This record gives sequence, C-alpha cells and structure tokens, in this order.
Amino acid sequence: MAEKSVSPNHGPRRGGVRPSLIVLHYTAMPSCAEARARLCDPEAEVSAHYLLSEAGTVEALVAEEMRAWHAGAGAWRGISDVNSHSIGIELANPGDAPFPEPQMAALEGLLRAVMARWSIGPDGVIAHSDMAPERKCDPGPRFDWRRLALGGLSVWPEAGDSSADFLTSLRAFGYPEAPHDALLSAFRLRFRPRVTGPESASDRALADGLAQRYSGGVI
Repeated sequence: MAEKSVSPNHGPRRGGVRPSLIVLHYTAMPSCAEARARLCDPEAEVSAHYLLSEAGTVEALVAEEMRAWHAGAGAWRGISDVNSHSIGIELANPGDAPFPEPQMAALEGLLRAVMARWSIGPDGVIAHSDMAPERKCDPGPRFDWRRLALGGLSVWPEAGDSSADFLTSLRAFGYPEAPHDALLSAFRLRFRPRVTGPESASDRALADGLAQRYSGGVI
C-alpha cells in the first residue's frame, strides 16, 4: 500500500467515499516502462493505484486512499464516478498477449490484500470493459477471470433461467445502460471469450445466474 503517491495524477475521493470496487486494466503499450512513464506523466492525466509488470513486480503509483484517474467515463451499479469508488490496477500487456504466470500470481496476492483492507467482495472486482462497454475492451479475452473466481477473487456465473431478459439481468448484476451489442460483447469478453454470434440461451442463462446471485445493480 502506497503511503504517498508517485504519480501526480490523483486527487481526493469525492465525498470522502471508501473504495468498494477494483477495476482491472491492461496497459495496451509495448513495455511496462513506457506504461509507467505515461501513468506518471502530468500531461497525460491518467494514472492507476498499481502497475504490475510481466515479471510480477508490483509498483504502487497512487496511494489507495486517493482517487487515481484510471476509469474514465462509465458506470457500475449506478455509480458514475467510478474513480472515487475504486482501486485501479494496470497489468502490463500490449492487449493481444497472454498474461504470464508471475504476473497473475502477483495480481492474486495484491487483490487479496486490497480486498481485505477495504472489505471488497469478489463481486466488486470488475473489468474496465464492464463499466465502459462502449469504449473499452480491457483486460480483454486472454485474461483468466475463471482463475480469479476459483480463488475467491472474482465471480463466475452458474446457469439460471435461459428465458430471462438478458439486458435486465445485466443491469441487475451491475452493467450500465448501453446498446445491446456493446453489452453482449462486454459480457462475453469476461465470461464467454470464445463465443461469437447473436445472443443465445446460454448468454441469457449465465446472465440470469449472475443477477440472481450477485444482484447489486439498478433494474
């Protein structure tokens, strides 16, 4: 946990709120060093609380009690100022590469610590693409969400009612208002990354399972 911030790109959490979310990103840059430079560049006006290298090095850039500038426009569970309500974690990855074992192991350790410090449950760990489905696709289809879920560090759906309305289920789980295709893409990026084509009964069943077990959104 950073005692003081390395990156200048931060400010107070608005309203004095405590973080209740953790947002996972990939850097989409050629190297971790380049990503670090950008996250600490005052002209870039972007940052994150943590940057994890491919080798598993964890670097704290913004103190957890501060508001880092990582999420941008979007919403989750009715929260529009996601930056004030979240901890941002950047994984050094160009966007089309697998996430190495040392990096994933380091992430698991970091998540356990952050979740314990702020009493954040597994359903509070989300993708950047979850809260900004029209703009973002990170951490992308190669990220192993099921691994995190098996370790109690995120969630994984169990099938529910395949006749349930897909968008209603996603809203109940936490997804923001967005066009159907953007929400379907974001949902599949995280939970069905190899699936393509129109919305299916399996999509509806899994979305309903999430809504029934982890309902926290606004229907």
